[in-house]
Amino acid sequence: MNAARPIRNLLATAAAAAALAGCATGPTANPKDPLEPFNREVSKINEDFDKGILRPVAELYADYMPTPVQRAVENFFSNVSDVYSAANNLLQGKPTRAAEDTMRVAMNTVLGIGGLIDIATPAGLPKYKEDFGQTLGVWGVPAGPYLVLPLFGPSTFRDTAGMLVDRQADPSAYFYPVSLRNSLAGARIVAGRAQLLGASNLLEQAALDKYSFLRDSYLQRRQYLIYDGNPPGADDDAETEGAAPAATDAGAAPAPVPPAEGASAPAAEPPKPGAAGETQPEGQSMPVPPGLPGGLPGVRFR
Repeated sequence: MNAARPIRNLLATAAAAAALAGCATGPTANPKDPLEPFNREVSKINEDFDKGILRPVAELYADYMPTPVQRAVENFFSNVSDVYSAANNLLQGKPTRAAEDTMRVAMNTVLGIGGLIDIATPAGLPKYKEDFGQTLGVWGVPAGPYLVLPLFGPSTFRDTAGMLVDRQADPSAYFYPVSLRNSLAGARIVAGRAQLLGASNLLEQAALDKYSFLRDSYLQRRQYLIYDGNPPGADDDAETEGAAPAATDAGAAPAPVPPAEGASAPAAEPPKPGAAGETQPEGQSMPVPPGLPGGLPGVRFR
């Protein structure tokens, strides 16, 4: 459990910073972010590290590493993540999803040359991204305060604890020799950051306050994932706004609302993105992965 020691020290530091700096107050204070002064400082450090070191390395990787090699690296770590995704789906009481994750691992490992080739997705097996932080949320554990971790980026107290468990369940954490394990960790970090280059460029152009944007996006995204796209109160909000009631059968379209007398029928809405089996949030204008800016998404084990 050596991996847990740095995080425990970090939590102690966060508590000390909160005691010294005091809770964020004022009309714009977010009750979910009582450690905002500390979090903003850590975010600034992460952003400086990303701009000075991590992003330039990721850009070199994206520019000069052959695309087939990049895809093989992505597939390998995606296959590794399916292992603990299967375990978390089982812990969340989703045996069908756990079985699909297990089938993905078996198929990609055996037929995909150790996971370098993704055979399962073209075969129709959906990919889920479940972690122990989501499992704790399904079990009813509250998220706790928002917390920005050095290098790792956006998190909460609950997700930080979940990340420690995911680390212990990650097969790559037990690769030997240690030099191989460290090399794989470095490749995972760089490859993960390279996948986020476009998102970070868009974030810099779109967000007036990147810290608030990332915080709100992260918390909304985690809520969405924990409840598989149907967080509590979503149906009530839709009905309050005059939306049609949701259909009772999964995947069925809601009944159309007839136009008022004398009004012309509205044009049909285009289908929303995300087909059956989609596991990512649909309601965000720009999905922001955890770890930006300055985080290390490749080591978040999600």
